[in-house]
Amino acid sequence: MRTTVRAMAAGILAAALAFAAAPAPLAHSQAAYVASQSNLDARIWFQDAKFGMFIHWGVYSVLADGEWVEQLRPITKHDYEKLPAFFNPQKFDAAAVVSLAKAAGMKYITVTTKHHDGFAMWDTKQNDWSIVKRTPYGKDVIKQLADECHKQGLKIFFYYSQLDWHSNDYYPRGGTGNSTGRPDSGDWNAYLTYMNAQLRELLTNYGEVGGIWFDGMWDKPNANWELPTTYNLIHQLQPAALIGSNHHKTPFAGEDFQMFERDIPGGKNAEWNNAETISQLPLETCDTMNGAWGFNVTDDKHKSVPELVRYLVKAAGNNANLLLNIGPMPNGEVQPEFVSRLHEVGDWTSKYGESIYGTRGGPLAPAPWGVTTQKDGKIYIHILDWNAPQLAIGPIEAKIASAHLLVGTSAVGFIQTPDGVILKLPARSAGEIDQVVVLATHP
Repeated sequence: MRTTVRAMAAGILAAALAFAAAPAPLAHSQAAYVASQSNLDARIWFQDAKFGMFIHWGVYSVLADGEWVEQLRPITKHDYEKLPAFFNPQKFDAAAVVSLAKAAGMKYITVTTKHHDGFAMWDTKQNDWSIVKRTPYGKDVIKQLADECHKQGLKIFFYYSQLDWHSNDYYPRGGTGNSTGRPDSGDWNAYLTYMNAQLRELLTNYGEVGGIWFDGMWDKPNANWELPTTYNLIHQLQPAALIGSNHHKTPFAGEDFQMFERDIPGGKNAEWNNAETISQLPLETCDTMNGAWGFNVTDDKHKSVPELVRYLVKAAGNNANLLLNIGPMPNGEVQPEFVSRLHEVGDWTSKYGESIYGTRGGPLAPAPWGVTTQKDGKIYIHILDWNAPQLAIGPIEAKIASAHLLVGTSAVGFIQTPDGVILKLPARSAGEIDQVVVLATHP
């Protein structure tokens, strides 16, 4: 992920903007990708799920300054390799983390198996740069999370950074990681072989995997990433697994869902999303609960519960999932500010979840007053910013049979004409974040 804790170095931003303007490398072309039936079924499940937990956690948490600390300070590879000796997360409780996600109403977890620092959070056999071999903790946290997700009924997705600041073979280097003191030589093909070998481990040793969430390709936009080889490997090992890539471009062949970092699809509020158009694949937006992805002890800019709920609702109204991030502390615990907020979000999803889970974007485009979702002959009008007794919305093709509040079930008066619908709204309840009106339609 990209950091917002500090301003990026000019070189990083320049690399990102260059990627937005650069043509896709030839390596992205391949024979037409035909998804398996299990993959197509998994896409439907993904679209129905609507809400997931992102976990950014790694050895960088020891420095409590976000996941980009090696790049931003900067820190040499030699000095960074001292960190694992201090990483001993004895208070990590996979069952508690998965239970927290469930309590919030989340349906899947995406966890960083390897971030840009190259440090593996599982028992990789490809080198010793891992939590199992380099830390006093010595345990495979990815296995713990995967096993607990399978036990509690959540799907597990694996974030994997194609960018690697630790590997000497990640060469020629891209726009980042140039102050680590690595030699000015390397074998790019050997790096790709190494990357695919790690992916093979993740897809064969941890049970059913919901998908692979790639990041970092933007660091070397014109490199030959040999995506067909990597994507075919994933689809062969786990045909149902979904592939997405945070490359900030319209999806390439072989990808199964599309993500938008810190942005509602099409919002283009982040400069790296300017070249990204909305595809027909399942959509996801990801964001943080404060400002950082990885643990940052000075970041107290926590989003409020209403802000988080509104983000979830707007994502659903734009036909997308919300992947909401936590960054555990170096001892393995989740910050109490995150825990309390997720439980409160869960209180909301337990009451209003019908209007989110299993829905698709509604018949009306997002408007200043809110958004719409729909499923099973029902249209959900999510009124986020409107306090007047009547609300005029756009025309709805289906014939409305009745209207009522989702919570409280009070009847809502309406007038439907070819030019639009007027809703006669009851007074909002105190503290109500989203007044949801359910329109039942005739078949």
